[in-house]
Amino acid sequence: MLFAIILFAATYVLMMVFQKYRPWIALASAAVFLISGMLPWSKALSYVDFNVLLMIAGTMGTVSLLIESKMPALLADIILSKVSNVKWAIIVLSLFAGLVSAFIDNVATVLMIAPIALAIAKKLKINPVGMIIAIAVSSNLQGAATLVGDTTSILLGGYAGMSFMDFFWYKGRPGIFWAVELGAVCAASLLLILFRNEKQKVNSRERTVVTDYFPSVLMVGTVVLLIAASFIPNKPALTNGLICTGLMIVGLIRSFLKEKSWAPVTKVIWEIDFETILLLFGLFLVIGGITEQGVVDAIAGLLSRIGGGNLFLIYTIITWGSVAFSAFIDNIPYVTTMLPVVRGMALALGVDPTILYFGLLSGATLGGNLTPIGASANITGIGILRKEGWEVKNSDFLKIGVPFTLAAVIPAYIFFWVFYA
Repeated sequence: MLFAIILFAATYVLMMVFQKYRPWIALASAAVFLISGMLPWSKALSYVDFNVLLMIAGTMGTVSLLIESKMPALLADIILSKVSNVKWAIIVLSLFAGLVSAFIDNVATVLMIAPIALAIAKKLKINPVGMIIAIAVSSNLQGAATLVGDTTSILLGGYAGMSFMDFFWYKGRPGIFWAVELGAVCAASLLLILFRNEKQKVNSRERTVVTDYFPSVLMVGTVVLLIAASFIPNKPALTNGLICTGLMIVGLIRSFLKEKSWAPVTKVIWEIDFETILLLFGLFLVIGGITEQGVVDAIAGLLSRIGGGNLFLIYTIITWGSVAFSAFIDNIPYVTTMLPVVRGMALALGVDPTILYFGLLSGATLGGNLTPIGASANITGIGILRKEGWEVKNSDFLKIGVPFTLAAVIPAYIFFWVFYA
């Protein structure tokens, strides 16, 4: 276990220092876990979330077709006509990202909304880094708002027997949705402060003309099908990924038939950010390695021992410990491991486990916003910027991610204690 922890820590330090080589560092670390036997070859692929990888590839392809049709540019024009300056454009896009992310995957949300932000940045000739980061962290925030917003929410719903409506009203009290929205209001207010100097005036100009509406139909179809699929019980694990890649393939076939050439097809394929996909693939294997070596279980046990018999202390440790660990550890295996631990601690105390469940979910979901590699949505947003030629420094992300996380978690932390303690 000790060597696994050292290798894991070294991997993340190297990725933070050598940002341009993150995919190769993650893959090299994964190779060490496999070759050393810490991650059995027979179990390796079970830790890779192919659903997320397929969603990224498929949505990126569809987004490429969407950009080519000029629809993001038109949406950018519409937004620019409704706001007075860049600051409010950022806030509107962030709130919109949060709304969409409450119902579909965070990564898909970033992939859909980032092109609009890029189009706005190009029209105004401004740096899009802060705008994309704000979109990514906002999408992560709202993932915990509903049963279908994030995998961790689905895990809690299944384990605790919660329905879709239980996230809004649970056991006669306001549900987790309202805690997340309270955090969202505080976080949006913080964004107003962080971007207070972005006062460049926005002028309403001539509207862009969309050249092809079919990619827009594909994107709307992606959103509708993802929402519909979220209500299907016991659906195959690859459902969302197959939806995204399937609609992308439809778009590629149409482009080929329309142009009678492979050129538009190859162009879309090259637009897919394979470096981001390789980075996530490597990280999934690294997380699998430390999970196999008992590191995640040890973290759960440590939290349980430190808490003792004090409910407030245990709740505080669960919430903020989850924030800290999820900044570096994939929150899916972490939440899966911690749910029975949390229930056991609640039973030992003779209390309802709801407050600990909600503290776990909010902390684990929002903790990914602390670091640029703490959540798939962050990695995806940074990958989009890199493809556009913009390098994201750790300081660029941290100055938004850290205060945003605190502004979102603290109100939710107080909310749960007031209503569920």
